[in-house]
Amino acid sequence: MSKNNNSLSQLALQKFKKNFWGVFSFWVVVVIGLVSIFAYVLVPDNSKNANQMHLSIHSKSPGFKVKIIEIPNEIKEGDSFISKLFFGQNNTTTEIPISDFIVKDETLTYTEYASDGLIGQEKSIDINSFPNNEYEDFIKERHFIFGTDKYGRDYLSRILIGARISFFIGFVAVFISLIVGLFMGSLAGYYGGKIDAFIMWIINITWSIPTLLLVIAITLALGKGFWQVFIAVGLTMWVEVARVVRGQIIGAKELQYVTAARALGFRDFRIVTKHILPNIMAPLIVISAANFAAAILIESGLSFLGIGAQPPMASWGAMIKDHYNYIILGKPYLALIPGLCIMILVMAFMLIGNALRDALDVKN
Repeated sequence: MSKNNNSLSQLALQKFKKNFWGVFSFWVVVVIGLVSIFAYVLVPDNSKNANQMHLSIHSKSPGFKVKIIEIPNEIKEGDSFISKLFFGQNNTTTEIPISDFIVKDETLTYTEYASDGLIGQEKSIDINSFPNNEYEDFIKERHFIFGTDKYGRDYLSRILIGARISFFIGFVAVFISLIVGLFMGSLAGYYGGKIDAFIMWIINITWSIPTLLLVIAITLALGKGFWQVFIAVGLTMWVEVARVVRGQIIGAKELQYVTAARALGFRDFRIVTKHILPNIMAPLIVISAANFAAAILIESGLSFLGIGAQPPMASWGAMIKDHYNYIILGKPYLALIPGLCIMILVMAFMLIGNALRDALDVKN
């Protein structure tokens, strides 16, 4: 029996490998996942939430370059290596965009950057303020590949860090929906009768409420925040899993291997978990891939409405909300870039789901 299962799994894997778009989408998801985990290693601005603001250079076009002077603060760097790796580091310097500077008599005089041909304000600072008087190490030319947002933050950094929320909400939401959906669907499908009627009543009520409206209600009940959104999205997606599990178990519980398990005196819990569920995983895998995509879209919608991830946390949906009016102000890329990122990630999960459906279809 195990050899047969292994051969079927290998056959499905071979069929999946032959699907170009499925394999390509899988690697796209892997790359985005690695970027979301190690974002602070890759981003130009590794401050927490990439929230280093420079209002004098707000809304600059992609490829913008400017000199920036970093003035050391009295705050000591106390973050651990793990904290800086996964959550960024506290700002230990004050960054100021400048257009020019001169050094004279142990004093560094710089001119703050001003756009539209204006001349910025001149300020001075003692060279002794810099460690070992090496001010050259604190004046660098910064290249903003994706430009800056309306607060002057590095847009590329915000995009890469924003991938973390959109990516991980899929995992958390699907995990929660699988736990609740498998439990409710198994009870309804295996026992039937009044238990089935009661659970189907709950499913139908939940199904009748618009998903976004239900998520908003749960979010308001749990409060605004990072994990609250994850839990809220997961609690609204279990009904699809439960309906699929219920239907599959209703058909599977009359098969001979289930009858044999009952005759051997196995408990219901073991029959469901050890015998029935492993044989109905194919549709669950497909629906989980689809739920990944749905969770990403729901979170983006919540962030756009202002009840998702809260500022200054980076989120693709919130970035669209902050900059959608720039579409008519001549800088549509500020809204289009995060929108394109959402589209790529959602499409990748949908293509993976289609590839898995074809690979697990025993009729092909």
